Amino acid sequence: MTLPITKPQRNGSPAAMPARATISDVARKAGVSKATVSRFLNRREELLTPEIALRVERAIQALGYSPSPMAQALKRGRSRLIGLIVADVTNPFSVAVLRGAERACQEAGYLLMLFNLGNEAHREREAIESLMAYQVEGLILNTLGGDEGVVADALRHGKPMVLVDRRHEGIQTDFVSLDNAGAVRLAAGHLIEAGYRELLFVSEPIARVSSRLEREAAFRAFIADHAKVAGRTFESTAEDPGALAEALRQLRARARKGKAAVLAGNAVISLRVADAAARLRWRFGSDLGLVGFDETEWAPLIGNGLSTIAQPTGDLGRLAASCLIERLNGLALPPRQILLPGHLITRGSSNPDAVKIA
Repeated sequence: MTLPITKPQRNGSPAAMPARATISDVARKAGVSKATVSRFLNRREELLTPEIALRVERAIQALGYSPSPMAQALKRGRSRLIGLIVADVTNPFSVAVLRGAERACQEAGYLLMLFNLGNEAHREREAIESLMAYQVEGLILNTLGGDEGVVADALRHGKPMVLVDRRHEGIQTDFVSLDNAGAVRLAAGHLIEAGYRELLFVSEPIARVSSRLEREAAFRAFIADHAKVAGRTFESTAEDPGALAEALRQLRARARKGKAAVLAGNAVISLRVADAAARLRWRFGSDLGLVGFDETEWAPLIGNGLSTIAQPTGDLGRLAASCLIERLNGLALPPRQILLPGHLITRGSSNPDAVKIA
């Protein structure tokens, strides 16, 4: 079960939203102290007379009282809560990581609390402080890395953390990610084998986001190692779709009569490239090649299908949660780095002869 952090709504009313009974209400109705009710709830009836225990039990039933699971857990010194912060929950990558982490937490008896940054780096401190207020036992972070100080501050609280996909400079903790360099070589190598010689790496703004930096650096290294291949980088923003269309026109112009292709940095970029190509009335595979990071449900449905680098996103989330739970259970090892390989799925966008996958 995932518990999203939400802000209280103001459109309720006492009539529509009856107040939840408290331990004080039970004590008042039963004519006993709160300590007596607490003894009953903690199964210490042996300290109570049968008559008092019965009064407390009837008061609980009459009021429909149920103790807060969090309060009960905190009394035992454990909240059994793990916090997950994601950069953008609308990104398919974040959703898949969430699902993988949730499964691992459920199997180990933990609840997952989600905080979505919505790609707003300035909210990282708010996210961590909010989760800390709920007494989470540890954190899984897939953030933008815009505020290194806040993560360092959180570590000083003694809470174990695991980073997913994005590193934080100077933070020594477990790290789980795709092997970005290997994945770029796999994708670019496929485009070269398919005959594309003019390449464009398109990414969301790269600065300070480690996964984007690693992929762009690997792309530049690949181009440097292949003398007959040309390549450039373009940073795309949602606010200026026309700039991406112009970058694609320039890519085709540089290719002249040769074949030009795009390597898209994530699923968001793949959709932007698909939209720009549709506006230009270009067909993938013939007018423009494309391989994009992240396999999605819609990738086979665009044109003759979009070729992708499928990330083991569910495994990334599961491993991140498992690493954290191991730390919570007392594992003491130097910080670990786990890099998982990507898997190339070829479709019509990079291979016109590929059979469309339904």
